[in-house]
Amino acid sequence: MCPHEPSLVHAHPDDETIGSGTTMARYAAAPDTHVTLVTCTLGEEGEILLPAVSHLAADQEDRLGEHRMTELADAMAALGVTDWRLLGGAHRYRDSGMMGTSANERPDCFWRADLLDAAAHLVAVIREVRPQVLVTYDDFGGYGHPDHIQAHRVAMYAVSLAEAPSFRPELGEPHAVAKVYWTAFPKGVIRAGIEALRESGQTTGFAAMDPEDLPFGCEDALVTTAIEGAAHYEAKLAAMRAHATQIALDSGFFALSNNIGSPAWSTEFFRLVRGSAGGPLDGDGREADLFGGL
Repeated sequence: MCPHEPSLVHAHPDDETIGSGTTMARYAAAPDTHVTLVTCTLGEEGEILLPAVSHLAADQEDRLGEHRMTELADAMAALGVTDWRLLGGAHRYRDSGMMGTSANERPDCFWRADLLDAAAHLVAVIREVRPQVLVTYDDFGGYGHPDHIQAHRVAMYAVSLAEAPSFRPELGEPHAVAKVYWTAFPKGVIRAGIEALRESGQTTGFAAMDPEDLPFGCEDALVTTAIEGAAHYEAKLAAMRAHATQIALDSGFFALSNNIGSPAWSTEFFRLVRGSAGGPLDGDGREADLFGGL
């Protein structure tokens, strides 16, 4: 086991880059550190931004998942992450789409997966790589997507099961994860970004948004950790470009299928929900290292 072992659990290809790309690149570049990414689905229901591959969509050839696996491989190469896995293997769990859609009714979608079954797949990974730190979403999945919520449930359940000696010893020796983090987008940072855009003369897209109306904003007081990744910002942008079917990138701003531009931040934020905070701390009293105190 390396001295530092972070594992990240994300729902779809591209989620890892948007929310934790510079963090992954920073630790992947550090000596004696092994980064593991577990992606729960291949994002088969995603809307395609590239007309040239629109035929891969779920309502046409339904081969977007295969293409997004290639994009994920390219993004991980850009971030320097060599250990990335699909929960239970490729095509085990399908993208669930949004609530109320036909995709969300499919028996093979991740939202309808047996929680114990899905968690057991992650337990096997945890017991193999034995991470000190695990990163996933909050209990709302960041913004309410069913797969993000399910990824949160699976990750938190797996953390508990992985340390229980009585749970499936054939999956490996028990292991206790020391610190668990949830990704976070502080409202204060979002507000500052919007104000900067407005001061530059922009009035549409992200500049027109009210931080209180955004579904993914986190109260500043809940944010415990800020990982500075300026040195790895270009790697994050390269990884975003790799996810070309899902992300349109321009001058440090990205847009998904909603066509609302958002800043691609180099500093990434988290909430510590298991374990104790440790130094070093930044000027706002936030942890500056996921492994602080370990």
